[in-house]
Amino acid sequence: MVEFTDRQLIEQISRGQKDAYQQLLHRQLPAVSRFVLRMTGQAAETEDIVQEVFLRLWTQADRFDPQLAGVSTWLHRIAHNLCIDYFRKHNRLDSKAQPTDSTGGIEPDAVLEGSTRRQDVTLALSALPERQRSAIILCHYQELSNIEAAMILDVSVDALESLLARGRRKLRSILENPTCS
Repeated sequence: MVEFTDRQLIEQISRGQKDAYQQLLHRQLPAVSRFVLRMTGQAAETEDIVQEVFLRLWTQADRFDPQLAGVSTWLHRIAHNLCIDYFRKHNRLDSKAQPTDSTGGIEPDAVLEGSTRRQDVTLALSALPERQRSAIILCHYQELSNIEAAMILDVSVDALESLLARGRRKLRSILENPTCS
C-alpha cells in the first residue's frame, strides 16, 4: 500500500476515494479519540463526537485549507468545537460526571498503581473552564505545539499561553485543596 501524506489523503477524500478515507481515519482516529475522551470524560459521548468528526472529514474534506492548518490540527479543531457544542447543549452538567475507565485491558495491578492520582487529575481537569481544559489537553496530552493548539482554539499564541497558565494554576489549586473545587 502506498503511503500518502495527510494532505494528499485529504485531497483524495475530497474526490470521494474511500481507501484514502480509511487510511487517514486509521492514522488520526486514536489522537482525536483521546482528545475527545479527555474533554468529555464520557465514553458514549466520545464515540458520538468522534463519529461526527470523521463524518465531517468525509463530507467536508473539500473545505480543508492546507494554508491555514495541518490535517491533524483541522480535525482537532472540529473535535474541539463539537465538544464545546456538547457542553453548551448539556449545560456542562454531564462533563463533571465520573470519567469512564479507559485502561484498555491493562493488567489490574498496573492500573491500580497511580490510578488514584490520575483520577484526581482527570476530575480536576473536568472542573476547569472548557478553554483552559482544551489548552492543557492539546498541549500536554496531545503533545501539540502552542501554535497548533492556538489555531485549534482560534486564539493567539499569547492568549493560549495565558489559558495554559491560568489552567495550571487552577489545577494546582484543585489538586492541593480537593474540597475547594
